[in-house]
Amino acid sequence: MLPFSSLQISLQAGETRLVPPMTLSVFGGTTNVTVNGSPEQLSRQQAQIALQQRIVGVIPNFYSTYDWNAPPLLARQKFRLGIHSIIDPVSLFGVAVTAGAEQYQNVFPAYGSGVEGYGKRYGAALANHVSATLLGRAVYPSLFHQDPRYFYKGKGSIRSRALYAISSAFVARGDDGRRQPNYSRLLGNFSAAAISNLYYPASDRGASLVVLNGLATTGGDIVANLTREFLLKHFTSHVPKSANGEP
Repeated sequence: MLPFSSLQISLQAGETRLVPPMTLSVFGGTTNVTVNGSPEQLSRQQAQIALQQRIVGVIPNFYSTYDWNAPPLLARQKFRLGIHSIIDPVSLFGVAVTAGAEQYQNVFPAYGSGVEGYGKRYGAALANHVSATLLGRAVYPSLFHQDPRYFYKGKGSIRSRALYAISSAFVARGDDGRRQPNYSRLLGNFSAAAISNLYYPASDRGASLVVLNGLATTGGDIVANLTREFLLKHFTSHVPKSANGEP
């Protein structure tokens, strides 16, 4: 604001005088608005927004956020999203499809064929789904204070957005807003792969199974992130109109 000084105006008792209007110019400044709220309330609101997001109104898109400055999720909401993702009917249908594809291609032949073989494959696929989601989306994010969601960028060149999507499989946003190694998802992927040694056929167990499954799941995360970045927003329901990714 420019300084302003008025000429001295002398008034006698009971005297009035009209002066010309004065306009003060404001320039070169910035205005900041800080809004504070209950972390618990903001976290619940974020979880509710996530649970309403479905591709074409059907397929869950719980782990995408289109608000670049979205408040972090507390541990309770991380577990809430994880459990909803595990028990969602569409997710369970996906598990059934995976088991059917393995049955068709005779993956893990020691499981056998027929209804019994399919049941074993379905149980293994379900166990993979539960362990990967619970560990990588809830347990580890709570322990490491990391956000399990993908933060939509939406701006920049195709190359920069693609690199960001790929890197997000290895770099997460902490609950403090800072970028850091994605311990949560990577440990979740390989922990789930290690647990799978408990129920896969003995002939298929071993370190190679852990490495291959962990890498395969991480590769799936990369594909999912690219899909989130370039496709899903246009088909996802209940995305807030003001949420357009990176400012």
